[in-house]
Amino acid sequence: MNQKNVHVIHENSVWSEPLFGALSARGHDPVDWHLRDFQLRFDESPPQGVFYNRMSASSHTRGHRYAPEMTACVLSWLEANGRKVLNGSRALMLELSKITQYASLQQAGLVTPKTVACMTSEQVLDAFDRFAGAPVITKHNRAGKGLGVKLFRAKDALADYVHGEEFDPSVDGITLVQQYIESPEPFITRVEFIGREFLYAVRVDTSEGFELCPADACAVDSMFCPVDGSSTPEKFQIIEDFAEQPGHPEMLARMAQLMHEQSLDVSAFEFIVDSRGNKFVYDINTNTNYNSDAENAVGVSAMERLADYLIAALD
Repeated sequence: MNQKNVHVIHENSVWSEPLFGALSARGHDPVDWHLRDFQLRFDESPPQGVFYNRMSASSHTRGHRYAPEMTACVLSWLEANGRKVLNGSRALMLELSKITQYASLQQAGLVTPKTVACMTSEQVLDAFDRFAGAPVITKHNRAGKGLGVKLFRAKDALADYVHGEEFDPSVDGITLVQQYIESPEPFITRVEFIGREFLYAVRVDTSEGFELCPADACAVDSMFCPVDGSSTPEKFQIIEDFAEQPGHPEMLARMAQLMHEQSLDVSAFEFIVDSRGNKFVYDINTNTNYNSDAENAVGVSAMERLADYLIAALD
């Protein structure tokens, strides 16, 4: 009970295997807390060590519908007992709600797309009128992997969708109608932080669709996530001079400040640039994954950096 270990709280073994491997290679055997069928013995004290939360908003797509709710219980237990938790309760709240993310982004001075949150089909259609005929996208409030993201240029098409069999509601019942940001080039940028420090930014090609998880493991069930031979080399590219480009130092400082204020330790931010050069941040991912092909091209490993960060936190 007195031995200190890194405990990884998650619901996806495939996503977590690279981190477990990096920790083991450094002589640390992580404790696997898979929240699929976790039993919380609330009347007992938590073990010693560091607790890293990797719960995903898309857990329900893998049959783990209530893993986030159990994670909230576990994090409350750990925090009440004074344990060191990385990406704790506040991070979980951000992971599970786009609207909560947008509120924190705006508070940090980062621009987000115009968004309307809706509970019913009628509200979704009413929201379309608020964009004065401009194209909109729908998305889930509790998402991950680009769940529920669809583009609509006409209200009739949106009506057919929300009243049809293909309508895919968010697991929390909240559908977002959002301003469509049209970029001159089909890509978005994902900015990775570990320990609240900027690691790198990756350019992600969006020409084939919206489900853009960068992890190698995503290719198990998604054509949009690359593994060997499943995508072009240009799909995910690390931008080596990102931090030096005009406007980026200020944006990175705002992101780091948000992480400090929201008690985030590890996260990724995604943004898109419109034809006028305006940057819109639309996602905070607290269960961030990494693509090894893109990393190998520039000789960096985020999982190894993360493992070093977690081990240092044990001290």
